[in-house]
Amino acid sequence: MRRLMLLRHAKTETDAPSGRDVDRRLDHRGRGDAAEIGGFIGRHPPFPNTVLVSHAVRAHQTWEIAWEAMKDRAPAPQVEILRELYGADAAQLLQTIREQSAADPRRLMLVGHNPGMHELALALTGSGDAAGRKALADNLPTSGLAVFDFAVADWGDVAFRRGRLVLFVTPKLLKQT
Repeated sequence: MRRLMLLRHAKTETDAPSGRDVDRRLDHRGRGDAAEIGGFIGRHPPFPNTVLVSHAVRAHQTWEIAWEAMKDRAPAPQVEILRELYGADAAQLLQTIREQSAADPRRLMLVGHNPGMHELALALTGSGDAAGRKALADNLPTSGLAVFDFAVADWGDVAFRRGRLVLFVTPKLLKQT
């Protein structure tokens, strides 16, 4: 069994001072949402063993704030910053996941961007939480977390439509409960 957690970066400023999209930072709401989703993850094990984070400032900030909110409850994962997560489509993201076979973490988290993350979540979903699948069909919003289980022994065997959606949660959904 392998568990995949897809976390979209939190809400950002409209423009970076540099004018480059990759340099956009989290805004006030984004910082709060990243902490909230991190706290949620910290209260709901199991935790990721490996976290792959886009090199974009907003993704890195999302991970750092989420980790700060969960670190008292979770063992420290291996964290890698990957340029290829920025702007990746679903097929490229799936390839990155499959490449984790060598390190073979049991639980993997990606922190990245739409539209690729949302497309990947939709493509992976084969079964699972019906309400979560319905909510996820519309969007993977900022700070949205989709958790999938795969009945495989190796990340190389992860495939589209083979994931069981265990959980879909957003800061907005957390506020409604």
